[in-house]
Amino acid sequence: MTLSFDLPDEASMMRDAVREFAEKEIAPIAGDLDEKEEFSPTLTKKMGDLGLLGVYLPEEYGGSDLSYLAYIVAVEELARVDGSQAATIAAHNSLGIGPIYYFGSKEQKERYLPQLTTGDKLWGFGLTEPEAGSDAGASKTKAVKEGDVWVINGSKNFITNGSSPASLGVTVQTITGSRPDGKKEYTCFLVDRGTEGFESQEMHRKMMWRASITSELFFTDCRIPESQMLGKRGEGFHQMLDTLDKGRLSIAAMGLGCAVGAYEQALEYAQQRKAFGRKISTFQANAFKLADMATEIEAARNLLYKATWLYDQGRSEYKKYAAMSKLYCSEVANRVVNHAVQLHGGYGLMKEYPVERFYRDQKLLEIGEGTSEIQRLVISRYIGCYK
Repeated sequence: MTLSFDLPDEASMMRDAVREFAEKEIAPIAGDLDEKEEFSPTLTKKMGDLGLLGVYLPEEYGGSDLSYLAYIVAVEELARVDGSQAATIAAHNSLGIGPIYYFGSKEQKERYLPQLTTGDKLWGFGLTEPEAGSDAGASKTKAVKEGDVWVINGSKNFITNGSSPASLGVTVQTITGSRPDGKKEYTCFLVDRGTEGFESQEMHRKMMWRASITSELFFTDCRIPESQMLGKRGEGFHQMLDTLDKGRLSIAAMGLGCAVGAYEQALEYAQQRKAFGRKISTFQANAFKLADMATEIEAARNLLYKATWLYDQGRSEYKKYAAMSKLYCSEVANRVVNHAVQLHGGYGLMKEYPVERFYRDQKLLEIGEGTSEIQRLVISRYIGCYK
């Protein structure tokens, strides 16, 4: 048996291609887009041309037909340069097209997926509500059947890609009744943009990911045909959990990429900046910070790649490692960006240096796709704490 830590060729080629693209196309304008809080359809289209929207989808749906590891590496490389562009790709792949591909009917896949791999159109996943984040059971958005249609009323917020000019629509989780055990019955529906009764608006004044689209969604007597139901009635909760399991891998990749980018900036700055006649990288206090950063990044990468490899192998235990990866990578990013800003000194607080943006972008990684507290709860259940 051979144990290899080398990336497969397809993932290695993806890394090279995305790194070159991110450094050439994204890096020069990332700061300006962040400052203006401006989403870039041009960059999104270019990322579509590169095959980043639908990395793991089969070619019959317009995808690149690559492994999930190749997709995770792509997200990591984007986040190494800019969290906003990484967020657009991660949310579209994991939360947008993922549920349609894994749970949609043949007709739904053929209708939507080819449009969602080109970079011209995006898709969102409506789960979080104003009063339902970690407590998903507090959801209030409902769908009531009236004849041959379902009527949706409610709202969602913090939905990535939900109100972009390129948005084709969203998957929305609703309450459709009660289960035999008395718990809420959840069902998901595919809602096209432009459907009467469905409105979306962009959320502004964000601290982080300012060049990605974050949205509020509103449903007022929004009438949806039965054919727009995702899977079967009552399967929405399972679909949500499965989507979040996979999504944790992409958020972990964003954490890893964020940490790598901040570390590289800090190392370069420390090797150039001088104090007391010496490069500041040669002071032991700073050298130890950089050594800790490099070590934690290596540990985070190995944990994330293992979790993704388990998923690619079809092994269900990937879910535990996905939660571990999301928790660890996001918190490693926290520690790394904090050290990186400290090493930059006062310059780390100025927008002229990308590390300031990395410092802001990192925080959401400990909140989105399940907070660090929720990840610890999930992990503790997997390891048997509540038996």
